[in-house]
Amino acid sequence: MPGIVLIGAQWGDEGKGKATDLIGTKVDYVARFNGGNNAGHSVVVGNESYALHLLPSGIINPNLTPVIGNGVVVDPEVLFEEIDGLEARGIDCSHLKVSEAAHIIAPYHRTLDKVTERFLGKHKIGTTGRGIGPAYADKINRVGIRVHDLFNEKHLHDKVEASLHQKNQMLVKLYNRRPIDVDQTTEELLKLGERLKPYVANTGLILNKALDEGKTVLFEGAQATMLDVDHGTYPFVTSSNPTAGGACTGTGVGPTKITRVIGVSKAYVTRVGEGPFPTELFDESGEWLRQQGHEFGVTTGRPRRCGWFDAVVNRYASQVNGLTDIVLTKLDVLTGLKEIPICVAYDVDGERYDDMPTDQAAFAAAKPIYETMPGWDEDISGCHAFDELPATCQDYVKRLEELSNCRISAIGTGPQRDHIISVHSLID
Repeated sequence: MPGIVLIGAQWGDEGKGKATDLIGTKVDYVARFNGGNNAGHSVVVGNESYALHLLPSGIINPNLTPVIGNGVVVDPEVLFEEIDGLEARGIDCSHLKVSEAAHIIAPYHRTLDKVTERFLGKHKIGTTGRGIGPAYADKINRVGIRVHDLFNEKHLHDKVEASLHQKNQMLVKLYNRRPIDVDQTTEELLKLGERLKPYVANTGLILNKALDEGKTVLFEGAQATMLDVDHGTYPFVTSSNPTAGGACTGTGVGPTKITRVIGVSKAYVTRVGEGPFPTELFDESGEWLRQQGHEFGVTTGRPRRCGWFDAVVNRYASQVNGLTDIVLTKLDVLTGLKEIPICVAYDVDGERYDDMPTDQAAFAAAKPIYETMPGWDEDISGCHAFDELPATCQDYVKRLEELSNCRISAIGTGPQRDHIISVHSLID
């Protein structure tokens, strides 16, 4: 009954897509459990690169079943665009399963997301404007629309009407916008439901039966630990739980069926959007990391903010998620640096913090305390064993492992699928 959770251990964009695809060759199901199409995964197979947003990364592998769980918010239009794009490149998506209990991102969610963010001005969160937050807000407010609602016209019309009752008041009176038509919106959603229906299933039942039969399920989280709505750098977070606990609530699988929790971390740190970022670099070092690491968003194209590895964040991720393993990515990006700083603790108004401050004001004021390690010049992309790495590179990895309170089981040494060093097996 091997249930494996794979999550981001920093602020996202750590390379979860590559890690999922790597592990996915040995599993039977890959299930997305949170987020929406604000996520972005890049998967490189040979000379082909695939940018995935809403679909599970395992969609590329024809030998497993990709699942979109109930914890995901689904924009059907985006889903179909992504399916069409992959099928045009020869990737069969007919084996995809979408939870009937997943919530729908309706057109009015995107409208509200954009006007609200503009209205906030300097207090903006830095959302992608794709309707993720408003869809989750409707879910919590119990006026959301689920996938199975798309198949009953009267029921859907009633739910759309209830959802738009207050929203139209806000759009007209607060934002000076036109109201959204209930009938037109219902008709649009019904048409989307017609195409979506062949993919829809009771995914919680499917996954539980698979685990009971001894199949391996990989639970894939979008975004990352520090963007978790409960455990991240609130309010500059996403609208769901990308931490390991979200795998259970987002798929309907109980925690006793989870056997491994794997965190993915870059050998440095990046972040997009607003919010505190203690190790962020504003000088030529930050720009160097951005260019060397090609740090631009898969979904948005936005330049990512870059900084040195933050061990405080990784220790926190190990604690919150109960990590059993870490996949360290983009180690090759650091090649050529004479010295590499590592943030080992924070200074907050003269007080040292070895662990994550619970007070967000303290975290926003945190200054990194660095220790520095020697770098390396050798090309490591051809290394396939840990002892093939330069000695100083090995020392860097060992220090990150020690500071993170979790073993590093795999190391990414380049963008290709085979640019990986397996130190410990990720599947027992």
